[in-house]
Amino acid sequence: MGGAARTDDQAVLDVGRAIHAAFPSAGRRPLRALDDKAMDLASQDEELKAALFRFVDVVPACRNLDDLARHLTGFLGEVDEHPPPIAVAMRMSGTKAGRTALGAAAAAGVRHMAHRFIVGETVDDATGVMRDLWERGVATSVDLLGEATITQAEADRYARRCAEALDQLTAVYAKLPPRPQLEQDALGPLPRANLSVKVSALTPLLRPDAPELGKRDAAVRLRDLLRRAKDRGAHLHIDMESYDSIEAIADLVLELLAEPEFADGPSAGVVLQAYLRDSPALADRLVAFAGSTTRAHPLVVRLVKGAYWDHEVVEALQHGWSVPVFEVKADSDRNFEALTRRLLEARAGGTPIRPAIASHNLRSVAHAVAVTRELGLRDDDLELQVLRGLGDDLQDALAANGLRVRTYCPVGDLVAGMAYLVRRLLENTSNESFLADQASGTPIEQLLAAP
Repeated sequence: MGGAARTDDQAVLDVGRAIHAAFPSAGRRPLRALDDKAMDLASQDEELKAALFRFVDVVPACRNLDDLARHLTGFLGEVDEHPPPIAVAMRMSGTKAGRTALGAAAAAGVRHMAHRFIVGETVDDATGVMRDLWERGVATSVDLLGEATITQAEADRYARRCAEALDQLTAVYAKLPPRPQLEQDALGPLPRANLSVKVSALTPLLRPDAPELGKRDAAVRLRDLLRRAKDRGAHLHIDMESYDSIEAIADLVLELLAEPEFADGPSAGVVLQAYLRDSPALADRLVAFAGSTTRAHPLVVRLVKGAYWDHEVVEALQHGWSVPVFEVKADSDRNFEALTRRLLEARAGGTPIRPAIASHNLRSVAHAVAVTRELGLRDDDLELQVLRGLGDDLQDALAANGLRVRTYCPVGDLVAGMAYLVRRLLENTSNESFLADQASGTPIEQLLAAP
């Protein structure tokens, strides 16, 4: 066992070094999303980070530049210590002209940050980014931003947007040149058009105390989207969200995909969140479904660390519940690697399943590639995924190494995307994040050390 572990670690190190060497800057330049002074300051001061994120959250509700400046300085005024840039902002707020200038700068800063993560307000706006990525050997999955809906009309509107997006994505990708690496694996063809949707946006009735009601309501809209994706030859991916809805969403998706109508399509998939303590049980269920359900298209399982950590911890503590997520990052990382191996072993054992490993952590990515090769699988049996704005350099390095990579591209307006933006900023400024470690110049051997 000891020798095998050492061999695995060496394989991970070798793969990680090869990927790292292909970074556009060979890993020497901090990722673009960490360049802003505000982001740097936020990562060093928890009070300041909270103030800035509270401001970002209220930006869509501000009426004018003066209103923006007043909200910004109001939040910053609650921070005990003011670094020089913040002190300058506070002084500017003392006059109307200063507030106008400060408001304009704040608005531009928020827009600048948002556009790093959100590729456009509409699919049409995002087509240039999608074409550019495809030409660089990178596939995409478009996510139409929108959090939980509260009315049937909102759910209908979101479903229409998704249907239109499937049409638009199919049209865009039909015109692009062949990219065999992105269009085929050992199990068959891979759709070019790929759309991610949220069940909580397809129904206002998704509640933990009445899961069947929400499932029935969402099923009508999701079934229509599956039909449309099937007709267009597109892939439809269903995102997992907060812990209290995961079981209902998993039940809904697997029940629909098992219906005879969808035996021959479309390609579809779900998300597995490694920061959840019970994620291994869901992984076993997904593998069992893929192995026992006859479908023309293998089930895609997108493995992520998880984006709702703060929400899950706070809600559990408020209600006196057991915290459903790993509270130590290393535990989550270890579980991520265990789940990576579980999915790849299922693929190696003949289960028609497509693992899609989504991470910006070089260790996690290198581990997935090393395990793929250790199990005798081909590199194209594995898909690697990153988020727009956080994994830009990594995506290019993976493509340069001949690996299949897909970038998750959010589309929507600033209001709809604000919750998403705040979650990405939380990831980007975490003192425990891989991105922060890489930006600070941590040695490659330490970045690739086992969790």
